[in-house]
Amino acid sequence: MAYMAGICKNVGIFVHAIGGIDDHIHALIELPIAIHLPKAVNLMKSNSSRFMNKRGSFSWQEGYAAFTVSASNVPAVKRYVRNQEAHHRKMSFEDEIFALLRKHGVEFDPKYVLG
Repeated sequence: MAYMAGICKNVGIFVHAIGGIDDHIHALIELPIAIHLPKAVNLMKSNSSRFMNKRGSFSWQEGYAAFTVSASNVPAVKRYVRNQEAHHRKMSFEDEIFALLRKHGVEFDPKYVLG
């Protein structure tokens, strides 16, 4: 995940924490006012794809999920992001994304969430 932190630093995105497992990542980032979320995601995905494809075949899924975090919750979210491997021994990615969407009151159709 160090490459992702480097990519973010190069484009002016502050990284609090990045973690993940084989099929997804979580990134707790702070965007400068000049970079809107879709642009940040595009920068992260395109630059990391370029990096990863030099080492083998790699591609991102089409979409992404993003949630805001209050400053008071940053330490807890950092721990959560850094401990993805342990977290996913207890909960699958699919269960996790559905739980996050429900927790934040996002209406969704499960058949469209994961593609």
